[in-house]
Amino acid sequence: MSGPFAGLLRARQALAPRAGVVIQHASYIRGKPPKDNIGPADSMFVLTVLTVALLGPSGWILAHLDHYKTRG
Repeated sequence: MSGPFAGLLRARQALAPRAGVVIQHASYIRGKPPKDNIGPADSMFVLTVLTVALLGPSGWILAHLDHYKTRG
């Protein structure tokens, strides 16, 4: 094989599971109940703030795109 196919073959062989490798699961980790319960109003407030924080600046740029095009 030549070129990119040889590289793909090596990558596939590197990612293949080995027969001698033992996978140990962390089944001893236990969770606790939350100290403070979070209600639906708190969840909606946080989702609203995150939505405005993430989509607000991009919406501002898209709304003023014509201004940016003619300015420069």
